[in-house]
Amino acid sequence: MAKTDSSTLDLKERVVAINRVSKTVKGGRIFKFAALVVVGDGSGMVGFGIGKAGEVPDAIRKGIEDAKKNLVKISLKGTTIPHEIIGEFGAGRVLMKPAAPGTGVIAGGPVRAVVEAAGIRDIRTKALRSNNPCNVVRATMNGLTSLRTAEQVAKIRGKLIKEIL
Repeated sequence: MAKTDSSTLDLKERVVAINRVSKTVKGGRIFKFAALVVVGDGSGMVGFGIGKAGEVPDAIRKGIEDAKKNLVKISLKGTTIPHEIIGEFGAGRVLMKPAAPGTGVIAGGPVRAVVEAAGIRDIRTKALRSNNPCNVVRATMNGLTSLRTAEQVAKIRGKLIKEIL
C-alpha cells in the first residue's frame, strides 16, 4: 500500500489500451492518443498510469512515467492472493479468487495485465459490469491494494495468527 521509489527496480511495462481521442476546433478535428500502461516488478509491486500525447510512442512513454509514480506493494500468499475480494471503481467491478498452484492466470485483458505485472501466477478473476479498460484496471488495483494477509489482520486485532486462521 505504501508508495515506493521506482528508480532501483527493474520493471516490466505493458500497454493495456490505446485510445484515439479527438477535439473539434474551427479548422477541423485534432486527434490525440491516450495510452493506459501497467508496470510491475513481478513480485508484488504494481502500478498503472495514463499518458496523453499527439503521437502514440509519446503517450506510452508518459503513461510509463505516470505508472512508475503510482507503484504500490500488494500482499501475496505464495503465487496467489490471500483471500477472495471484489475490487470496485466507478461502474467497474472485478472479482478475484485465489487459486491452487498450477491453475495459472484466468483473467481477461486489462485484469490479466495488472495481475501478471504484480507477479501473481495463480488466480481466477471475472470482470463484472463495466468493460471499460480504465475502470477495470482501477477496480483491479483497488482490490489488490485492499488485500491483507493473516499476519496483518492478526497485528491489527492484537491476536495470534493461529487465532485468525
